[in-house]
Amino acid sequence: MNNTLDRLTPRAPVRIVHLGLGAFHRAHQAWYTARADPVHEWGIAAFTGRSPDAAELLAHQDCVYSLITRSSDGDRIETVSSIVAAHDGADVAALRDYLARPAVTIVTLTVTEKGYRLDGHGRLDRTDPEVAADIDLLSGLLGDDPAAVSAPAASAEAPEVAPSAHARALQTMPGRLLWALDARRRALPDATLTLIPCDNLSNNRAALLAALDDLAALASPHLRSWISAQVDIVGTSVDRITPRTTDADIDALAARAGRRDPALVVTEPFHSWILSGSIRSARPAWEAAGATFVGDIAPFEQRKLWMLNGAHSLLAYDGIRRGHSTIAEAIGDPQCAAAVDDLWDLAERHLTAAAEAAAAGVDLDLAAYRRDLRARFENPAIAHHLRQIAIDGSVKLRSRVVEPVRLDRAAGATGEAGITAIAAWIRFARAEVRAGRPIDDVAASDIADRAAAADPHRALLDLIAPDLAADDAVVRLVTASAD
Repeated sequence: MNNTLDRLTPRAPVRIVHLGLGAFHRAHQAWYTARADPVHEWGIAAFTGRSPDAAELLAHQDCVYSLITRSSDGDRIETVSSIVAAHDGADVAALRDYLARPAVTIVTLTVTEKGYRLDGHGRLDRTDPEVAADIDLLSGLLGDDPAAVSAPAASAEAPEVAPSAHARALQTMPGRLLWALDARRRALPDATLTLIPCDNLSNNRAALLAALDDLAALASPHLRSWISAQVDIVGTSVDRITPRTTDADIDALAARAGRRDPALVVTEPFHSWILSGSIRSARPAWEAAGATFVGDIAPFEQRKLWMLNGAHSLLAYDGIRRGHSTIAEAIGDPQCAAAVDDLWDLAERHLTAAAEAAAAGVDLDLAAYRRDLRARFENPAIAHHLRQIAIDGSVKLRSRVVEPVRLDRAAGATGEAGITAIAAWIRFARAEVRAGRPIDDVAASDIADRAAAADPHRALLDLIAPDLAADDAVVRLVTASAD
């Protein structure tokens, strides 16, 4: 059996850098790039997040991997080779080197919501210990002198260390990216660069801008001014269900194609990439692969967050309670399906208003989108596991469910369908704590403490929406649904 994949075309030059090397990136941005512009080559240098495992895995097979598109009609297998280099996310020297190259004009990101390190007000969370450490380190490295980069002063007990060695201690995406942008400013002060966040959060452009701008204001106002002038940040809405690859998936590929690919990615036929914003630098012709450029991203990202992602969260927490393990199983449960329909009704009311308020020509086609979602959820070939979706609910629910509830209540309605989804998470969190199971959430310890509070429903609601937790009517609805 062949245990390697062959790069069928010459390695493309690195022109895109990606932060957050995971399965979704390989099924989405890397796939779009591979199909977008075969004449003008666009190679991707990808960096992992916390763990170097994905980079090491890809490096063993020349960064080529298999993608299975799975539907009820069967599997379609293709080989993707747009990623040409894979690095540990901590390798900030390599990141800095790439961004100093004239050929590199695009940086894409899939770092998840928590990777932006924002507080509850959408600004850089300076109370985060890793953010605070990066602020101190970058302030010493950058200062506000455009002429030089220096290492922090050495103590009497410690010898001087090169700036690059100090920078390797940077722990956060904003810190590492800012350090790399400093290299571009020094090497190519007049060149433009485009940053494209591709994470599922409300207004991902604003999230990335806030993280970088707040950090630069503290570490180097000069660099902050350069970023404002030379760096474009584009907002996006991204969509392609990419469940976790299993050993059974790898075995199935080996049986069918005669090769084992531990970097295999499984995805669904549906794909969507909507982008909005100025791009002055060169870029691939992603629209040739199906991407769409629009004037106002907000209605499209809200449609995705409130309808697909919101329903996913609801199905995860309610489905686990009812003994299901995948989205397809949960949507096949009439009780779960009815709750999803109610949530979609809530979302549609406010998406219609958002589209009407947006620029002329916005057509969300909500009826068709809803039909497509139902079919995607029911796809038996995609085993999208509920416990994978349930991760980081304390962060995800804020953008997926809380905002429609607020809008509904502001319009004089109850927001009950969304409150039911929040209550499902609260019920899930309390059940996990009582069972002694660790919660995979950035706020796991806080969740455990709040689940044991005298009024756990209000305490847990306060973690994701303090304004709703202060409303006794909402707390009563949550309590009635969660118990």
